[in-house]
Amino acid sequence: MAKRNLLTFLAQSIVVGLMAAALLYVFKPELFSSEAPAVVEVRESQRNAPPAIAPAGGPVSYADAVAAAAPAVVNIYSAKMVREPLHPLFSDPLFRQFFGDGFGPQRERLQTSLGSGVIISPQGYILTNNHVVGNADEIQVMLADGRSYAAQVVGSDPETDLSVLRIEADDLPVIVLGEADALRVGDVVLAIGNPFGVGQTVTQGIVSATGRTQLGISTYENFIQTDAAINPGNSGGALINAHGELIGINTAIFSRSGGSQGIGFAIPESLARDVMKQIIEQGEVVRGWLGIEAQDLSPQLAESFELDSTDGVLIAGVLRGGPADQAGLEPGDVLVGLNGKPVSSSRQAMNAIAASRPGSRLQIEAVRRGRPLALEAVIGRRPQARQQ
Repeated sequence: MAKRNLLTFLAQSIVVGLMAAALLYVFKPELFSSEAPAVVEVRESQRNAPPAIAPAGGPVSYADAVAAAAPAVVNIYSAKMVREPLHPLFSDPLFRQFFGDGFGPQRERLQTSLGSGVIISPQGYILTNNHVVGNADEIQVMLADGRSYAAQVVGSDPETDLSVLRIEADDLPVIVLGEADALRVGDVVLAIGNPFGVGQTVTQGIVSATGRTQLGISTYENFIQTDAAINPGNSGGALINAHGELIGINTAIFSRSGGSQGIGFAIPESLARDVMKQIIEQGEVVRGWLGIEAQDLSPQLAESFELDSTDGVLIAGVLRGGPADQAGLEPGDVLVGLNGKPVSSSRQAMNAIAASRPGSRLQIEAVRRGRPLALEAVIGRRPQARQQ
């Protein structure tokens, strides 16, 4: 009897223990967890939380964008007659040093080049690069539909490497202008042109950078950089966005081999549009001018001029009798502001001056021997660059 009571007591104890364990498991599960507590709970919540902005889905195909823009991209063939020595000896630099160019018997040779262009208006105006058609004796434009026309140069701007052509034709396809200023790094872009003369070709990439300067390609630079393949013959062609709108004129590549290495440059449509408008309306591009030579400030120069930062530009030279000289600027002055806007680099300063209308007044903020200086200059007209 005692044995049975003992067994009953043990069974009841086990049942009670199991029930207590069950209650603890339900209400205090962490007591039974063998895992260590999370060290950084924020990362868990960030990873599991829904994104604030849903990722944009790109189109499966860019055929619609190409169909809208490609008919307005043309092939350009230019030719000019050049004279060269009949014998290679007469081209030797040492020989030319003593006898000059043009000495000895000469022969004429037809030099041809190819490039691309973009039809901008129904009146037949075409944008292309100046180096595609510069000094050409004959220019032929071939449309995507197979039509071919002789073209005339309306005007050129070597300082941005842009030219405007015109053809006499009806029912011309015209490209839609986009907004280059709204471009972001990572946006999809397409390059359309005539690389190596194989015919119209489309390549795809992204915007790698914007506002590229100091490349030594032209005087006024503000390039879009892209990894869309650009090769010889693409110059003057279109860089379009995913909607088929023109956002740049393909101009140059950085390459050690001569072919595309994923670094191409295009002139933004905003700059190209302004140049084209001036060429069509005035026959040339008119820019402001001060007659100064500007130099970026290095940390050493800034320290020597007792400046707190390298913002601003050093006036390295002033043309005698020019607008800056008449305003009182001197070599050694540090230019820190133009019309109330700070100046951070020589490139920015020269672009701001060039964008000013000749005859307008420019407020200049400078530093001379550590003291602030305020001057006013009357903008002059920048002399035209000579054609190469």
